[in-house]
Amino acid sequence: QVQLVESGGGLVQAGGSLRLSCAASENTTSIKYIGWYRQAPGEQRELVAAITSTGDTNYADSVKGRCTISRDNAGNTVYLQMNSLKPEDTAVYYCYAFIRSSDYWGQGTQVTVSS
Repeated sequence: QVQLVESGGGLVQAGGSLRLSCAASENTTSIKYIGWYRQAPGEQRELVAAITSTGDTNYADSVKGRCTISRDNAGNTVYLQMNSLKPEDTAVYYCYAFIRSSDYWGQGTQVTVSS
């Protein structure tokens, strides 16, 4: 059973930065697709950013230029660096991975951006 554990959420003022971490129980470089989704109250869960095993990245239009997804050298942690945060970025952020034809989700970490 693959485990994904998020950390790094919190309260930040608009214009600030946060770095979210997702620690996976196996090497992320072997994971075909791993990324971050978010869900605001009353909204559907949406993709924020993702990275494939080949290193290709994909970002939501709303965060392009403000967020960067990356992996550490050991390959077990995926990061989401978020800059120039806006109140509309407030949501629960979830780490997601597609591994061996199965979907895995972390428990989520709250990000709150105050105006």
